[in-house]
Amino acid sequence: MSAASEVRPPLPPFTRESAIEKVRLAEDGWNSRDPQKVSLAYTLDTQWRNRAEFAHSREEAKAFLTRKWAKELDYRLIKELWAFTDNRIAVRYAYEWHDDSGNWFRSYGNENWEFDEQGLMYNRYACINDMPIKESERKFHWPLGRRPDDHPGLSELGL
Repeated sequence: MSAASEVRPPLPPFTRESAIEKVRLAEDGWNSRDPQKVSLAYTLDTQWRNRAEFAHSREEAKAFLTRKWAKELDYRLIKELWAFTDNRIAVRYAYEWHDDSGNWFRSYGNENWEFDEQGLMYNRYACINDMPIKESERKFHWPLGRRPDDHPGLSELGL
């Protein structure tokens, strides 16, 4: 269910170009670390599985994101298109963050997304693994916020 006035281009059915654009827009949103802004990309009744946590609405997804970014500090994310069909996109991604004790991690994951006709995501299934890293092993060094266009993606970084 989405409100009739909510439209989030690009819309399905996706082409390779529009799927790549949708992935970058999602990456940009998550790199904002703004739960309210990010939650608007999902239907009111969105269904998520994120690790062992489930969300069953936009409000639950927003609460999840609020908790996530309170724990995962200095979060920087890169997403890459893996595959797409008419209204579905699969991505792989990695993000770097540290906890409140200064321990750094690189989290690797895959997501499967399904969109409604207005371009809002109604299903999101994520599988993620965390790998402890040393601060010196970090690869994502841009200032907090949107990844610069000239920063390498996952494939270019060998991830």
